[in-house]
Amino acid sequence: MARMYSRRKGKAGSKKPAKKQVPSWLRYKGKEVELLVVKLAKEGKNPSQIGLHLRDVYGIPDTKIVAGKSITAILKEKKLQKEIPEDLMAMIKKDVQLRKHLERNRKDETAKRGLIITESKIKKLTKYYKKNQRIPESWKFEPAKAGLYLE
Repeated sequence: MARMYSRRKGKAGSKKPAKKQVPSWLRYKGKEVELLVVKLAKEGKNPSQIGLHLRDVYGIPDTKIVAGKSITAILKEKKLQKEIPEDLMAMIKKDVQLRKHLERNRKDETAKRGLIITESKIKKLTKYYKKNQRIPESWKFEPAKAGLYLE
């Protein structure tokens, strides 16, 4: 199946470990991993940054295999989850950067198209998160106030 906003087939992407069991060489237990996730979240890291840090520094290949829960599930359980999901926040940040760029470069047609695509992705994500009660039904993306979400 082709990608929605490009003319390519989407085949690239990282692959998960083939075995769905805890590696024998791993020295961390489930509770220790949960404590590490909480510690990193309190330092201000996003779930994806936490996963990268656990992989690169501690050698934990997959949190879900070791702890039995995903990073976001652990954060939700400990009430450390952010109000706006990480992927939606990244799209909002991209929208703000594109708007700043278009203020300086009004005739950049490629950037205008990128802004339209980014805003449609934001609308799709908000619809999805409202349906799954991850954000409130009353939440609405307003491009004029998008910079306030980043603070």
